[in-house]
Amino acid sequence: MTQTVEPKEAHERPPLWRDATVLKWAAQIAVLIGLIFVGVVAVRSAAANLEAQGLTFSWRFLSDAPGIQLSEGFATLPSSGLEAILVGVVNMLRVTASGVVAATILGVIVGIARLSSNWLVNKASTVYVETIRNVPLLLQIVFWFAVFGSLPSLESEGSGPIEGWLYATNKGLSIPWFFPREAFWQWFVFVLAGAIAARFAFRWRIRVLEQTGHEAHAVGYSLAAFLLFAVVGWFAHPIAGAMGWVFGGLSWLFGSVPLVLMQFVLAVAAVGLAAWWIKRFLDSLRSPAGLARLTDDDIFRIGLAGAMGVVAAIVFFLVPGITEGINLGLERLFEFWDSKFDFLRTGTVLEFGRPTVESPGRFAGFGTTGMTMSGPFFGVWVGVTLYTAAFIAEIVRGGILAVAKGQTEAGLALGLKRSQLLRMIVLPQAFRIILPPMGNQYLNLAKNTSLGIAVGYAEVVAVGQTLFNQTGATIQVILIWMGFYLLVSLILSAIVNWYNRRVALVER
Repeated sequence: MTQTVEPKEAHERPPLWRDATVLKWAAQIAVLIGLIFVGVVAVRSAAANLEAQGLTFSWRFLSDAPGIQLSEGFATLPSSGLEAILVGVVNMLRVTASGVVAATILGVIVGIARLSSNWLVNKASTVYVETIRNVPLLLQIVFWFAVFGSLPSLESEGSGPIEGWLYATNKGLSIPWFFPREAFWQWFVFVLAGAIAARFAFRWRIRVLEQTGHEAHAVGYSLAAFLLFAVVGWFAHPIAGAMGWVFGGLSWLFGSVPLVLMQFVLAVAAVGLAAWWIKRFLDSLRSPAGLARLTDDDIFRIGLAGAMGVVAAIVFFLVPGITEGINLGLERLFEFWDSKFDFLRTGTVLEFGRPTVESPGRFAGFGTTGMTMSGPFFGVWVGVTLYTAAFIAEIVRGGILAVAKGQTEAGLALGLKRSQLLRMIVLPQAFRIILPPMGNQYLNLAKNTSLGIAVGYAEVVAVGQTLFNQTGATIQVILIWMGFYLLVSLILSAIVNWYNRRVALVER
């Protein structure tokens, strides 16, 4: 007779003080409560200090006239604190956008040159990288600003080097340029439509190439589609003025919508966005066998996303000023675009302007007919571009070396030239490796523009410092700085991550 053995319980839940799940959740909740407590203490302390100095925490300075003059920008005499900050934002973005493009091009060229078999090219690029990387960026910006200041003075006549076409003086570098005129934005609608059509044409020709194996001329077809829309739009742009009706209607809508309704819409949008993120997250964990078992971290992410959506919805109702600001901003935005469009309005699309010199007083200055780069802009732009390009060059060099040597040998065995080998085999594989660290350099470039305050460039930090010196709104300005740089960093990271996913290899 066999004895039946009762099976022991497979797993006994440990006590709460030894349960890993409970400990992890408790630790995270404790840290969150601690951060909230520190934030409350900091806010109360700041409020008490402001009250002791006779100051109040107010955002009124954004609507009041600051009484300051900026060195450059679309409004050198801003009518409000908000407009002054927008001037600094635009100036910062000018350096960032153009610097990212220039640093990428220069960094890729220098990175490839670092691997050149030509001794002179290899050593010259090595000297550039090692020198620029090891000199503080602030010192480089001041150096290039000083170089610009050593240029000849601007005179009413005889300045050059090519009078009427190119001026290089200590007051600025001025060159001919194309300037948008009253019909530019109507024509730009056709340009955007052409870019979309070019994308579809490129994909279509690529599918033809994959299906037939014949040369499809994808670039030629896409370029032809883009130029066709641009040329047609040059003459037919008055039709696009009908977009003004759309923008005008949206401006009226946001200007007349009741505050409570807008609060409800924003609250629903916040909750809906959180629900959409949770759904996408759960879908990413789903397999043909069903939904995978959620870990503690997964549950925490889902809970945090839901809580953030609910908290945002509550904030929209409890702080109506946020909704009023969004309403006013959207109304002004669509009002601005409405002014750029008028059905059947004719006019000039682009106008070519050569630089001119004017002498309204004792000193000569540049007119408004050319594109002028000031000394502070030159110092900041050249400094951050060269500095970032040096780091990008090393990233590119490392990415190329990470590509298997057999890829290069196979390309050479097929009879490809060195340029074809780089363009068609090596660089496409290397970019999958170098893109994430290159994104970090883009973020560094954007934040390094704040060093422009050292040479008097009117970017957002310099303008903000002038504002809080005038108004005493130090905490408010610092909060604006933090929010702005956080937004720029998130946008750049999102763009880089999106492109990185597009070029990533798809695995089974």
